[in-house]
Amino acid sequence: MGKDDPDVRYHGVKCVVTDRLQDDLNTETGRDRDQYLYRIKRRSTGKVLPVDFRHGDLVPTTISKEYSSEDDG
Repeated sequence: MGKDDPDVRYHGVKCVVTDRLQDDLNTETGRDRDQYLYRIKRRSTGKVLPVDFRHGDLVPTTISKEYSSEDDG
């Protein structure tokens, strides 16, 4: 992933999944998990990001009930 990646501004931002959407990309790729898109919001602000992400774009972290502005790394 380089600087020309359109989602580079969201790399390292800690978020929470709000919705899981489904399409048929898996029929083209042959990978079942590719059929899901995830809508996410910033942990620090609660604002939903303006783009959705595929499974491979997301990196799970530990879950914390307390959020701070430092969560956006």
